[in-house]
Amino acid sequence: MKHIFVVNPKSGKKGRDAQKILPQIDEYCKKEALDYEIYITKAANDGLQFVKKMAATGEHIRFYACGGDGTLFEVVNGSFGFDNVEVAALPLGSGNDFIRLFGTKEQLANVEAQVNGTVIPLDLIRCGDKVAINECSMGMDAEVCKKQSDFKKLPMVSGEMAYSVAAVWALMKKVESTFTISIDDKEPFTEKVIFCFVGNSRWYGGGYMGGPLAMPNDGLLDIVVVQKKVSRLKLLTLLGKYKKGMHLDWDFTNFIRGKKITVHAKDPAVVNVDGECDVVNDCTMEIVEKGIKFVVPANSTFFEDVKSGRISGEKAITL
Repeated sequence: MKHIFVVNPKSGKKGRDAQKILPQIDEYCKKEALDYEIYITKAANDGLQFVKKMAATGEHIRFYACGGDGTLFEVVNGSFGFDNVEVAALPLGSGNDFIRLFGTKEQLANVEAQVNGTVIPLDLIRCGDKVAINECSMGMDAEVCKKQSDFKKLPMVSGEMAYSVAAVWALMKKVESTFTISIDDKEPFTEKVIFCFVGNSRWYGGGYMGGPLAMPNDGLLDIVVVQKKVSRLKLLTLLGKYKKGMHLDWDFTNFIRGKKITVHAKDPAVVNVDGECDVVNDCTMEIVEKGIKFVVPANSTFFEDVKSGRISGEKAITL
């Protein structure tokens, strides 16, 4: 098997985390006499195109996404559809939301643990010509996602802080959208909503727990539709609770599990696919069961946490 480390040179505190990991990769892979390569990405989508090109060779390859959630998005999308590849996430970015289910950044930014990890199949979300390993969304939080990148450019503003600042900004703007939603091809319903979150896993936006019960290997999407039934001021006071995943019991939240959701927006709306944003009127998000082979690092407690029930996906409604 060939090990290819796809490194975003700008990830982690002006690229310092990326520079720090490079000698660790070389040292471990040379010591173990591994067939390996380090690829430094040059621009947006460069990693995606490189991974797709290498995957198409048919060689058994494990790609390591060395960066943040954006790097993981590119590696996942480049790998999608190829049975000969595996994907590992070596977190170096400021958000690193998807890997939170498997451990801390400090645990998982470990080359030896990644090389000796266990491969398991995980689901993906197909949305248009993209796939998400973490989440998709429409509505106010997708607007926040689109604006977040602007705030991240400000001095001293981290990924998590940028999302919070963008959320407050969005609250000052239009906070509701009129969506016609159908889940698993059932009868559509039209609602004024704040946002619609579709989770394969739990965190996004630098630590916001949009899908607190989502599991990326259960063959189902966690769909959270938050209706517009409260004021802007009330929403502002609830932002902290949303971040902690305490929103599923709100009386204006609909929480459903399903395999496909279609959304028609009365007015053009932003759709967020693992941080990549487009503006659409119509969108379909559906599960791709066992869509990718993912590496759980050797030092992760994921399997023990699932067995013990500390990580659980109970309490959802399935249509």
